[in-house]
Amino acid sequence: MPPASIQQYSVTDAAGGPYAITTGPDGALWFTMVHSGRIGRLLPGGEPTSYQLDPACGPTIIAAGPDGALWFTEYQAHRIGRITTDGDLDEFPLPAHGCGPFGVAAGPDDALWFTETAADRIGRITTDGHVTEFPLPVTGAFPSAIAAGSDGAMWFTMNQANAIGRIGLDGAITVHPIPTEAAAPVGITAGPDGALWFVEIAAGQIGRIAPDGQITEFPLPDRAARPHAITAGGDGNLWFTEWGGNRVGSIAPSGAVEEHDLPTPRSEPHGITLGPDGALWTALEIGVLARISVTRNPR
Repeated sequence: MPPASIQQYSVTDAAGGPYAITTGPDGALWFTMVHSGRIGRLLPGGEPTSYQLDPACGPTIIAAGPDGALWFTEYQAHRIGRITTDGDLDEFPLPAHGCGPFGVAAGPDDALWFTETAADRIGRITTDGHVTEFPLPVTGAFPSAIAAGSDGAMWFTMNQANAIGRIGLDGAITVHPIPTEAAAPVGITAGPDGALWFVEIAAGQIGRIAPDGQITEFPLPDRAARPHAITAGGDGNLWFTEWGGNRVGSIAPSGAVEEHDLPTPRSEPHGITLGPDGALWTALEIGVLARISVTRNPR
């Protein structure tokens, strides 16, 4: 296994620990702090800053938008938020109170697409705040993470329906059941191979779904690892967090897995992103962002 260099940067107290993380257009790491209702920013090599929202709004997933701003879901307040790189904030209430927005990602249509966990809907919001919602053909699905696919559609995990969904830009939805029962998929991302890769938190597996819907599953060495989030790395692999294993792992398109222990026990790693410096960055519930770089031997 190639050696990993892991550096940790304190960004807040554990009570307001970071949850999701993404790279912004300004070359900084942007992250959510669910419990304290803040959006954080860290420029590699700099000092962290944060922006206070309604403390009870529950900012959850954050993504870079097509307009140069950061967009995030407010799970408890049932809103979609937008923050510029200067810290200017807009919030857009969703039509149905209690919908529980969770995942959000930029689509190929210059809009943001999001999931509504409690309402069994996929939403679309334009950069000027216009919202359209599409009901799922499954009840109790708990749609979670969402990502743009290479086929021009949006793909999302259905945590309680044990399936992967696909929604076209016209709103047409297809559901693909996962072979392993009760796998509980969460994170999903586009891979370098044109497929979507996702994590199965309850089954301890990494899944791959091709654009035609064919699913392949790769068991992790520790089936109790509880993988949570996943992102494409700059090395051609997919990188994921192991909430239960206190590790960060990578999986090659071939299925080969490598794992790296985090230095602090019970860190509770959640979100992960490819940073502006080419390293992987993950958000740890203990109030820390961890930077992971791997030295690979030349072949």
